[in-house]
Amino acid sequence: MPIRILVADDHSVVRKGIRLLLEDETDIEIVGEAPDGDDAIDLIPVVQPDVLFLDITMPRMSGIEALQIITQQYPKIRILMFSMHNNKDYILKAVQYGAAGYLQKDTDREEILRAVRAVVSGELYYPPSASSVIIRHLVQPTASFKKEEVEYTPRKKSSIWNKVSSREAQILTCLTEGMNTQEIAKRFDISTNTVANQRASILKKVGVKNTVDLIRLALEEKAGGFK
Repeated sequence: MPIRILVADDHSVVRKGIRLLLEDETDIEIVGEAPDGDDAIDLIPVVQPDVLFLDITMPRMSGIEALQIITQQYPKIRILMFSMHNNKDYILKAVQYGAAGYLQKDTDREEILRAVRAVVSGELYYPPSASSVIIRHLVQPTASFKKEEVEYTPRKKSSIWNKVSSREAQILTCLTEGMNTQEIAKRFDISTNTVANQRASILKKVGVKNTVDLIRLALEEKAGGFK
């Protein structure tokens, strides 16, 4: 079954551009286009996408507003936020409201394909430029991304670093440095599937639901003198 993609952007040129970039891929099918968040929400039960490209700045309903609704109503859809800018507030809100990834509109075709295939496989896809913003905020939270705004499992008394194997600790360190799955696999000369499996093992051992919460706890413990 091909990956079904819905594209929501208020510029028809952008929608056409994404279609042209991806239409030759045998494992991808563009199943619909929407000019704003309202229409995207209406189209979802009709076209049943696996992945939604969601522009952030759109009329009527913005991408951020649509993101909040869609992640609640359709939690299985993987959402890639699409923006002209590497905007700090946009990136943090994308994380906060459950987007699977964040791409700028000047992203090349190969990275778009990597992002689509990564999020479909259950991974997050935040490129280094976005990851660095997230990590800086995890270390020094500000009003735009307050701790109380994001639910996560409270830190246990014992260090999470003591709960993982030595290789898993290496993987965790790489995650706190903003590295993605492909970069970690290349560093240790292992497959991306191995990295994904080890990350899943770490999440299970630590008792958190996602990578963002995991990185937050790991950085907090480092700052507090654990490890």
